[in-house]
Amino acid sequence: MKIFIDSANTVEIEKWLNMGVVDGVTTNPSIMLKDGVFDIEAGAKEIANLINPLPLSVEVTSNDLDEMLTQARLFASWEPNIVIKIPQINQDGVPCYGVINQLEKEGIKVNATVALSLSQAILAAKAGATYISIFTGRVSDEGGDANQVISDTAAWLEYWDYPSEIIVGSIRSVGEILGAAKAGAHVITIPPQFLNKMADHKYTRETVKQFIADARKALELMGTARGKLTNNG
Repeated sequence: MKIFIDSANTVEIEKWLNMGVVDGVTTNPSIMLKDGVFDIEAGAKEIANLINPLPLSVEVTSNDLDEMLTQARLFASWEPNIVIKIPQINQDGVPCYGVINQLEKEGIKVNATVALSLSQAILAAKAGATYISIFTGRVSDEGGDANQVISDTAAWLEYWDYPSEIIVGSIRSVGEILGAAKAGAHVITIPPQFLNKMADHKYTRETVKQFIADARKALELMGTARGKLTNNG
């Protein structure tokens, strides 16, 4: 399983990248705004260069399908490791699978985003999407079983030998991360605050504190013993 970081904060991205746990980055307009990135091109290029050759997902900002194609081609031209996020449908309910299919035919990798059902995932895979982003938090918000959607999608892709990879996003807790991992997600894109929570545990900290205290005590006793031997000698 791969871990992407769901952020446009280059400090956090670099920190986790240097730890060797990050396999890519995902962004969207909301994340960029929250992290203070107002120039999409400059921000995308900075992140893409930082993580190269790992993939960076950048989302189109139009509701018009033709404009999505135009934006996607432009965004993809910025750096070779940029993946374009295209929604399953636009805000009017018009399917975007034709956009996904065309971009993939042109050699532009697509992250078919905001998938909330197996049916959407099937269509995105048929359209040729490199990645399919299932928004687990939003599935749960509507009373759905997010882990079942992930599991069913993973099983369907494997059975029919489709190369699309599932990215699980819209993470709200570490529990959702672990659930997605057990359900068969190929990738989980995780906000930095939850990476910190995954690493932390109260009793790990307390145990390390105890080990360090005991080690210092042992060194003190060793020093005392050596001093006595020297004096006696």
